[in-house]
Amino acid sequence: MAVKIIYYVHGTTTDNLEKRATGWNPGILSELGIKQSLELKNKINFDEIDLVISSDLKRAIDSANYVFGESKTILYDKRIRECNYGDLNGKSTSLVIDEEHIESKFPNGESLKDVENRLRDFCKYLLENYDGKTVALVAHKAPQLALEVITKNISWEQALKNDWRKTKSWRPGWRYEIIK
Repeated sequence: MAVKIIYYVHGTTTDNLEKRATGWNPGILSELGIKQSLELKNKINFDEIDLVISSDLKRAIDSANYVFGESKTILYDKRIRECNYGDLNGKSTSLVIDEEHIESKFPNGESLKDVENRLRDFCKYLLENYDGKTVALVAHKAPQLALEVITKNISWEQALKNDWRKTKSWRPGWRYEIIK
């Protein structure tokens, strides 16, 4: 049993531009985010994708619709939401220090391990329902890093250190495979 995943992050939001950590807030795509989504559409081989699943947060839904809305049915799943930063949702990104919240929950929120547990459950669901398929996901930073931890068997510390956002190595889709 195996499922291939092509992971796409949502476009730049107004919060991103204002250096706010959106977390579980809906988030709004900026003009740049809309442009990024429309440009991404031209870099995807739609024929290889069997299914699209988006986070249920507005910024991911909107990105998914700009990219896939004309060609694929899109499902929505709250398990691939961003980390809930709790009291820090919508606050300055300088206050959100991921390395301090791998095991420890954000105040009135969740930890990165909580996100990992959500993603492990989601991966189990994919294996049970979409064996042999290629699934496009449209979501956020923490779920992607959780997939790095799960599929590459690395630590959260390593995933955070190698995060493309820090290394400035964006690409039009990251590929993962989950195997039972």
